[in-house]
Amino acid sequence: MSDKTKKYLSIIALGVSGGSIYLIPFIKYVFYDQQIAAMGMTNAQSGFLLTMYGIGNMILYIPGGILADKLSPRKCLLVSLLSTTALTVVYGFTMSYQIALVIWFLFSLTTVLVFWASLLKAVRMIGSEKEQGTMFGIYYAVNGITGASFNALALWASGQASTARGVMFNVVLVYAAATAIAALLVFLFLKKDNDIKVETSEDEKFHFKDVGHLVKNPYVWLFAVVVFCGYSLFSSTSYFTPYLTDVVGVSPTDSGIYSIIRNYLFMLLAPVSGFIADRGFKSTSKWLMITLSILVVLFLGVLLIPAGANATLVSIYTLLPGAFGLASYSIVFSLIGETKIPAKVTGTVIGLASIIGYSPDLFMSVMFGNWLDKLGNGGYTYIFLYLAGTCVVAIVCAYIIRRHAIKSAALIENDLDLEGAVAE
Repeated sequence: MSDKTKKYLSIIALGVSGGSIYLIPFIKYVFYDQQIAAMGMTNAQSGFLLTMYGIGNMILYIPGGILADKLSPRKCLLVSLLSTTALTVVYGFTMSYQIALVIWFLFSLTTVLVFWASLLKAVRMIGSEKEQGTMFGIYYAVNGITGASFNALALWASGQASTARGVMFNVVLVYAAATAIAALLVFLFLKKDNDIKVETSEDEKFHFKDVGHLVKNPYVWLFAVVVFCGYSLFSSTSYFTPYLTDVVGVSPTDSGIYSIIRNYLFMLLAPVSGFIADRGFKSTSKWLMITLSILVVLFLGVLLIPAGANATLVSIYTLLPGAFGLASYSIVFSLIGETKIPAKVTGTVIGLASIIGYSPDLFMSVMFGNWLDKLGNGGYTYIFLYLAGTCVVAIVCAYIIRRHAIKSAALIENDLDLEGAVAE
């Protein structure tokens, strides 16, 4: 098997892993009513399951990142996928709310502690610095295809049962099969840790003192802010679904179709975005500044749509923020290469950045919901202005990182010229 083939099989295995392991913690996103019916719980109890998961995640991002830099990525992924599979099966056979509370907290251990940082570190190390956008693009494309495929299979399986518990049991078994298959792919295609270039020399090994240096590094926090903005944009495009029904007057069914296009089909654009960043601009930050600038115009453009505008045209227009939001989010982690942060501490950096980057899960939905509850359709004005402002913040951070990358490259080039002159 050639190195190139091994590289792409590895990235596919990682994409399936990332696309399958989060199906069960976020099962309510697709099977909200079915889960409530099967467990006999309230809407508040359903929400508290994710609260338990989110609390665990925030606690574990940094220690998980540190562990990811100390341990084998392959072993971390295998343990995480297999333990998630086991917890999923336990949940399927119990369907108890009290047990589910414990399981959802444990999911933070199996899907975040050593999984998340190890996953992204592996993606970074599989490709060269010039391939980062492409690697992350392919990863997110496979991620999206995996999520869509197993959810479609779960929907079919749910229709084969006649009781509420039977429906949820079938769905959960499909999800358990998904993580088990992902574990098999990791076992087969990440056979050796040196396949993903794990450094072993003393200078390249992770040391705990590195954490202190990272905390003081401003580019770590700039990177974290870009992740925050990218995730905010990616996750908030779901608000176009109620926007189309509440403001534009599109039917829920048609609005749902557009939502599927935004949330799943546009994942296929991720490799295109990565290719453009790597081959077209040879810089993630440059391409990010362009996609984010387009998003500013698109979000402000929504506010200028006149009442009574053609519903189909407006619906198609709302696909554009979804496309460019995904194009931006799918490559934000490849930006870490331009920060010039050593690869040996990638896991720790991802842990630090994830606390800030994924904090929108803690407040943004509540904030947007309050705006809509208090202002009705007028709340969408605040939502889209907030998102446009988020883009501006990300543009500024990406610009600063870009300038840093240029200066670092110039210093390296000058050092090489100096060494050449001395040699002569």
